Amino acid sequence: MKVLFSLLLVLFIASPILCAKVGKSNIPNAFNILKYGAKGDGHTDDSNAFLKAWKDACSSTKGTPTLIVPAGKIFMTQPLTFQGPCKSRRMNVMIRGTITAPKNREHWKSDSNDHDSWITFSHISGLVVNGGGTLNGQGASWWDKNGSDRPTAVRFLGCDNLKHNSLTHLNSPKNHISITGCDGVLISNVKLIAPETSPNTDGVDISSSTKVFIEHSTISTGDDCVAINSGSKFINITNVKCGPGHGISIGSLGKNGEYATVENIYVAHITFTRTTNGARIKTWEGGSGYARKITYKNITLVGVKNPVIIDQQYNALQAIGKGVKISDVTFRNFRGTAKNKKAIELNCGSIGCTNIVLEEINIFGLNGERMSSSCKNAHVTSSSCNPTVACIGK
Repeated sequence: MKVLFSLLLVLFIASPILCAKVGKSNIPNAFNILKYGAKGDGHTDDSNAFLKAWKDACSSTKGTPTLIVPAGKIFMTQPLTFQGPCKSRRMNVMIRGTITAPKNREHWKSDSNDHDSWITFSHISGLVVNGGGTLNGQGASWWDKNGSDRPTAVRFLGCDNLKHNSLTHLNSPKNHISITGCDGVLISNVKLIAPETSPNTDGVDISSSTKVFIEHSTISTGDDCVAINSGSKFINITNVKCGPGHGISIGSLGKNGEYATVENIYVAHITFTRTTNGARIKTWEGGSGYARKITYKNITLVGVKNPVIIDQQYNALQAIGKGVKISDVTFRNFRGTAKNKKAIELNCGSIGCTNIVLEEINIFGLNGERMSSSCKNAHVTSSSCNPTVACIGK
């Protein structure tokens, strides 16, 4: 009897391990890529296994289909598009292991449909992507190539009611995450990491999207931690550690005379560490449209080069007297240190910036020295502002 009990106990303890080895899961309606032939050895191209698993998951009508990328393995894929819409109202992608791009750009294979991104989620409503795993874009071999020819690592296109959380993104060839044409997005508890010297490796780029929330995350890259581009509104960014990188930026907007709009932006409880910029708005002279109703508040600065900057003449064109209107912008409760002598720069063009508010600003140099500011063509209201701001022009 004791022998039989011991044997049963060993089998009971070992059963989770055995299930993991054969790709079983206790998640209802799961589609484990190992069952579709994925090797997970870091070298074999597992793209077809992902696509086959996704095809079945997206076609399923039972419960919430879940595509599973199991832990303990590295799955190499070429550029992939997970295409929707799907039959279920909710779709899960649970990344527990590591997904890696080809190590060298010469080994990438892409066609005209997916050359601009590595992994694309297209028109999938109710999508949840999480799991605690890692996506490695293997960007180093791309960083000496022209920026327009480098792919984004992960793109969400037309995905409404999206949740993306508890994942690590490494070394994208270009920006790590792109949010385009989405309505209702929550990005939380993610880490986006690339070397400070890696070019154009933005953390999150947002365009033509609404109701996007980014929170409780760490972004350390070679470019903007978050870039908010035209067509974006009701964007909320809170409790983010940013740096190194180029800060949290609105724009650039209005390039090549384009009409651009951004409004209702809220950025709060951010720590900028050794970033090139902190809070930045940049628009091209010669463009049109507006950037308005923007708030940056409760900001901690640690050795930031340019803590507060509005540049309405970013790469100025010939069309003097025309530009993207900047209005109703508040900078409130900034504390910490700046690397440059000039801590606040408001550089507005001939059309001017209106209703710019600076309150409770207290910025010093790295050794406690007092900072300076500059302001041109802006209507500014300030209180408890160090450095003080005196504007010329408007």
